Amino acid sequence: MSERLRRLPYENLGTTEGSSPMGGVFFDTPRFANSVPFFRFQRFGRVLAILAGSGVMLAVPKPVAGGHGEVRTDSDHKLVVVMVGLPARGKSYIVKKLKRYLSWLGFQTKIFNVGDRRRLAGSADEYETAGEDLQRVGRKDSGEAPCSGCSSPGADAQTAECAQCETRHSSAFFDPDNKKARQIREQVALEVFEDLLRWLQAGGQIAIHDATNSTIERRHALISRLKCETDVNLMFVESICTDRDIINRNIKLKTHSPDYVGIDPEVAEADFRARLRNYERAYRSVGAAEEKLDVQYCKIIDVGKKVIAYNIQGFLESQVVFYLMNMNLEPRVIYITRHGESEDNAAGRIGGDASLSANGSKYARALARFIDRRRLEFAVEVEEYNRLVAQTICSTASSTPGTCSEAEGAVSPDSAADALRLEQSLLRRRVQPGFEVWTSMLKRTMETAEFFDAQRYRIKNIRSLNEIYAGKCEGMTYQEIARKFPDEFEARQLDKFYYRYPGIGGESYADVVMRLQQVIVELERIRHSVLLVTHRAMARTLLAYLMDIPTTHMPSMELPLGYIYACEPRPFGNFLRVWRYDPLRDDFEEIDAPSALKIRYPQVSLPTAASAPPLPSPAETAYSAKN
Repeated sequence: MSERLRRLPYENLGTTEGSSPMGGVFFDTPRFANSVPFFRFQRFGRVLAILAGSGVMLAVPKPVAGGHGEVRTDSDHKLVVVMVGLPARGKSYIVKKLKRYLSWLGFQTKIFNVGDRRRLAGSADEYETAGEDLQRVGRKDSGEAPCSGCSSPGADAQTAECAQCETRHSSAFFDPDNKKARQIREQVALEVFEDLLRWLQAGGQIAIHDATNSTIERRHALISRLKCETDVNLMFVESICTDRDIINRNIKLKTHSPDYVGIDPEVAEADFRARLRNYERAYRSVGAAEEKLDVQYCKIIDVGKKVIAYNIQGFLESQVVFYLMNMNLEPRVIYITRHGESEDNAAGRIGGDASLSANGSKYARALARFIDRRRLEFAVEVEEYNRLVAQTICSTASSTPGTCSEAEGAVSPDSAADALRLEQSLLRRRVQPGFEVWTSMLKRTMETAEFFDAQRYRIKNIRSLNEIYAGKCEGMTYQEIARKFPDEFEARQLDKFYYRYPGIGGESYADVVMRLQQVIVELERIRHSVLLVTHRAMARTLLAYLMDIPTTHMPSMELPLGYIYACEPRPFGNFLRVWRYDPLRDDFEEIDAPSALKIRYPQVSLPTAASAPPLPSPAETAYSAKN
């Protein structure tokens, strides 16, 4: 096996800026191909741990250059982020987006949800402090009587409660005057925090603690616990919402949470609003108490409309704040497709800058017609959804007591005038008139976008969407690469994500991730739909971010020509739909989305089993893996 496959360090690591068609704006290109990567996203040294409810981040030490030009860092540095805020203020939404973004960047990230552990507290014997006085909706029993908690069969005759109600906690459990219940909540939060720290000590980089952490006492307890840890910094991220429309919609979503499985929606909503009132009584925003301790914090108000940052230090902290500033909740769709078939595609050659073939031009025309149609269909879908939400909220608005704290400056609608204003506001939330089409600066993508009406679409050509640059292998078929560069061909099979094509300007998927950071932030910022006409490596990288697919699987995703991937941001993640082009009908048909995102694991013949790293486990992804 070659020296390159053995991953031996290289001595001369000169770089050339702007030597590839991509230019030198986004990266400096090493003069070699596949050596030890000069960064693996751990180059910043410190790691991020995120806790929803109370946020802690680690500071980032300066990278230390290794003796062979490789950036080496101290892996002992960790970062913790703790979320703060009342329920139904979007903390979990923020946490999931952060986790997805940071994982895509290459950081080991994990969410630790306190609510999931809390739901087990009611039946756990170790929580003896609550005794029999803990007010729960029910215990786990078996029987056939209707359940008094959720009206479902299967309840014991004495308790009249079903098995599903065992871990459910009523609003009384969150009463700040309920000392025993409060003791359980604090104990659960600290136990989850200990799990988080153990995970970080085992090699994790970014941990997410998902909880309210809405009291000064809780946050100070977490701060005190972190003082015992070395090289761990803390950052609070508080989510505040003063938009009553968003709050009421979040409350509706909460009625479908695990706390209210099987419960009548009206009963569940009344109980959750009572829970909110209990939280508001004890809620204290992050501020002077944390500033006295020089703790970093960031407040996100109304989904990024206003951002307050205090004492933010380090690279990761600033990146998190910048990312959160670009969030929005406007209804929109992110369409991703590869260009139409090019002349190089027809010949089996990679890279290059060929024009479209006749089949590719046919696809481009069909694509423009499809987007025209889908744009109108989505506008109707959004309007119908908003009308339904408005009717649902307004039907109960006049009879629902206020739920928002005075500190946040919002109250629930409790009059006919407020209900009317709410309905009108939601009905105005239609699709924005703007629609953009982004292409790379290669001919095959720009030609694919030629049939869009420039009066109705804003077309942008973006260099960072160019295909991964194959260096010396540009314009070759895979058979030619295997014949001329057998060691390179084998090395790419072993480590496709970090493998860098040989020659000046050759790129790896890791390079592509860094190149697309600005594109990702812009996708989060824009408030209207967009179509990205790009290339296979770019589509893989973008979909890996949008659908939270591990980077280990990213290079093996099968994304053939003729497919459109539509990601619609929703409260609990991105909803994916997929269409496939039928050349006989000259139109698109919708297909099953999970089956369309196939992962192909390469079969590589190796001299010895120890000469290659293990392939990723299919269990790491939600998508099927097929050879």
